[in-house]
Amino acid sequence: MSQQTHDFGLGLFVARLSLLTPSLPALQMCSVSDGRLCETGLNCVVDLSFEAESPLAPPAELLERLPSYDWLLQGGGRQIFFPPLEAPGRPLEQRCWSSFVEHRVPMVTEEVAREALLSFVSSKCCYGSAAAGDLVIQELKQQTLCRYRLETFTESRISEWTFQPFTNQSVDGPQRGTSPRLWDIKVQVPPMFQEDTRKFQVPHSSLVKECHKCHGRGRYKCSGCHGAGMVRCPSCSGAKRKAKQSRRCQMCSGSGRRRCSTCSGRGNKTCTTCKGEKKLLHFIQLVIVWKNSLFEFVSEHRLNCPGELLAKAKGESLFKDENTVVYPIVDFPLPEISLASQRGIAEHSAALASRARVLQQRQTIELIPLTEVHYWYQGQTYVYYIYGTDHRVYVVDYPERYCCGCTIL
Repeated sequence: MSQQTHDFGLGLFVARLSLLTPSLPALQMCSVSDGRLCETGLNCVVDLSFEAESPLAPPAELLERLPSYDWLLQGGGRQIFFPPLEAPGRPLEQRCWSSFVEHRVPMVTEEVAREALLSFVSSKCCYGSAAAGDLVIQELKQQTLCRYRLETFTESRISEWTFQPFTNQSVDGPQRGTSPRLWDIKVQVPPMFQEDTRKFQVPHSSLVKECHKCHGRGRYKCSGCHGAGMVRCPSCSGAKRKAKQSRRCQMCSGSGRRRCSTCSGRGNKTCTTCKGEKKLLHFIQLVIVWKNSLFEFVSEHRLNCPGELLAKAKGESLFKDENTVVYPIVDFPLPEISLASQRGIAEHSAALASRARVLQQRQTIELIPLTEVHYWYQGQTYVYYIYGTDHRVYVVDYPERYCCGCTIL
């Protein structure tokens, strides 16, 4: 009897596209009753219990060439492709920033400052409220900051070979037509600036092949017992008796061997790749990734509040510009904001142009109020900060703190 198999050599999940060539026959080695190896084709009987588990990878020569995907063979492997950018939107018209000069965020009063601290203290289990109620506010230093944000929403498409167990389902193979190119496949785009990842099977790319891991048998030899179904007793190490003891080992009843727990004594296991189905359905998978890239800048300030808190603070919207492509802000009253806009757009363009297609961009400017509160309590001076339009509090050193381990935010 003559059998033909394939040489297997790629990664478990993704077959390198650059190596797609017609499969070539190869001689399979099998075991005979006395343990010697012979070439399939001679008079021998294949013993499943001694068929070792094959490499996890699909074979290099497994899949036939798909004419419509020859253009993917340039670099091989997992490929990312994107089309030319669409025509950009119209440039932002010159804007009058007088509204910024006239715009003012409501000032924080002593009453508001005290209420914000009381609310903060009540949310902490180890902070006393007496200091917040009895403190004497000495000074309020207030400053309004600007936060610039640029969001770039992109789509990238990745192609890869993958497989799943074949359960006699319908096969959409090359015989049904030519597979479309990646960017010709129409999909529903998620809402703008909401990240998502979806996977699709490319039409007419399916092929059914024998499972490369179990050679189409649905099972393979257990690696724990090497197909024997039994393993050496861990208690007596196969000696049947424990050291310096005359009685037989109780764990193995004196046999020196125990049933293999990996395969439950069967000597072989169901193939985890094909789930015992013996065949695999290979197909090209399209992976679409929608990603929102963020550039953020907060204007400088003279106070000692940590910058990472201000980046998360709730602000009041002053300006918003959204289009397929946005243009740098010019002539803003704070030059550092204009420079941040130029830098952010340039960085996103350089980083994303070669990797993905830009679907939408959005840039915003928000005003963030920041107040440094100096207060007196029991003969000492302390400081805390109020930031954001929702009056969040950052405490530097609170006088009534009963235990450690709390994060002061």
